[in-house]
Amino acid sequence: MKHHLSSHKMKPQDKSEGGYRIRVTKSNFPALQGMSFYKLVLHKKCIREPHWHANADELGYCLKGKLLISIYGNKNAKETFLINEGGAFFIPSGSLHSIENIGNDTAEVILQFSHEEPEDFGLSSVFGMFSDAVLGNTWDVLAKNFRAMKRVRKESFIAVLKNNTPITKDMEYTSAYQFELEESSPLIANVGGAAKVARNNVWPILERQALYSLLLTGEGMREPHWHPETAEMGYVAKGKGRMSIQSPSGNVDTYNMAEGDIYFIPKAYPHHIENLESSDLHLLIYFDQSMPQDIGFTASVKSSSDEVLAGIMHCNKEVFQNLPTYYEDLFIVKKKNPLDK
Repeated sequence: MKHHLSSHKMKPQDKSEGGYRIRVTKSNFPALQGMSFYKLVLHKKCIREPHWHANADELGYCLKGKLLISIYGNKNAKETFLINEGGAFFIPSGSLHSIENIGNDTAEVILQFSHEEPEDFGLSSVFGMFSDAVLGNTWDVLAKNFRAMKRVRKESFIAVLKNNTPITKDMEYTSAYQFELEESSPLIANVGGAAKVARNNVWPILERQALYSLLLTGEGMREPHWHPETAEMGYVAKGKGRMSIQSPSGNVDTYNMAEGDIYFIPKAYPHHIENLESSDLHLLIYFDQSMPQDIGFTASVKSSSDEVLAGIMHCNKEVFQNLPTYYEDLFIVKKKNPLDK
């Protein structure tokens, strides 16, 4: 099973005058389980039309640009707020929402869903399915009021606006549905890199997803580890990296990753991440749990005795006696040795 997809080479499945979308779902990435991914690109004064997802929560991250997010949910709850580069936002399943580019340049957005095949409903196609009479009855107006409306079977997807939505002071307030990920304090930071987290303990609205922003310097490596009861899906925002992942069969999938690539790791599969260049490697890592579990090599391996480790690895116990003992995982380590060829 392939766990890596060179999505930077993929052509957009949805494209219009206002932008495009690249969809990574189980249909084109069979390894996916309970997770999927869209990359949305919006040109200036363009909007991803109001829509909702029938079977998935949505967790977004602004790669570039400035966005206006509007949400209308259950119990007449309405949220409208601004998202800048490096900010995250959350959309509950079934909530009507839109993503509008209010900046002066093209915006790029990463969207992750809690289902491997998310179902979308666009307001343009849903609105158009009802007759003029039904719509007139809904708002207590005559049916002829809607005759000028152009009906579509397929959603408009991205609309080009004559003018952006006016920005008010209320939109500057912080919403429970947004999180300034890149402005947050890192969970860990050292010479090898840093990890910033959007998860339930710091963003309580998350119930079945989490997002980590992992930065590895040229000296850094994410130590070998696994995530109990937690699947992982990552996007390479910057740089080049390499991963190795083992399946229960013993097969090892090792691959290089470039900017724009996607990977998926099933629950509890062991893996590592290393930077292939002297410049930074930046990954956006999504999880299917609001509080991802994590077990790293640095602490877990030495929880077994040196005698046990020597026995299973068929070597002298001095090999393991030479290793330092840690009682917590280091998470990010500094590379002491050159890269394997």
